Amino acid sequence: MGQIEVVRRREIAADHEDVLDALADYRGVHPRLLPERFTDYAVEEGGDGAGTVVRLRFHATSRRVRDCLLDVSEPGEGRLVEKDRNSTMVTEYTVEPAGGAAGKAALVTVRSAWEGAGGIGGFFERTFAPRVLGAAYDQILDNLAAHMAAGA
Repeated sequence: MGQIEVVRRREIAADHEDVLDALADYRGVHPRLLPERFTDYAVEEGGDGAGTVVRLRFHATSRRVRDCLLDVSEPGEGRLVEKDRNSTMVTEYTVEPAGGAAGKAALVTVRSAWEGAGGIGGFFERTFAPRVLGAAYDQILDNLAAHMAAGA
């Protein structure tokens, strides 16, 4: 057992408040940022930041699918936190002002952590899950950058 963590960061050429607003829009923008590994996305409650509840499925492989029920909170300035009711996974989006060439940029960090399984299953989880989830987060950040560049 032990905690597993996945972290990805990207500077995005947009105002940090606009970027945070886009991420917090769980009805309009957020589902469009998710790559094909995320399916069956549905907003159960809310839809804008804190108080939102989202149901989705994450396909780590064709056979390994995780059902997630996410409670969204905003525990501080520039932070969105998704806690999965079905596991120990917590995902945090942090959006901070950054320098950027044009002076308006946001540094976006996506960090997930959870208690990994023990035994041989845990070995495979620690080996492969960070790669798969990290690649999915890279796609989310790419999609977010493209969304913001399109003048969202």
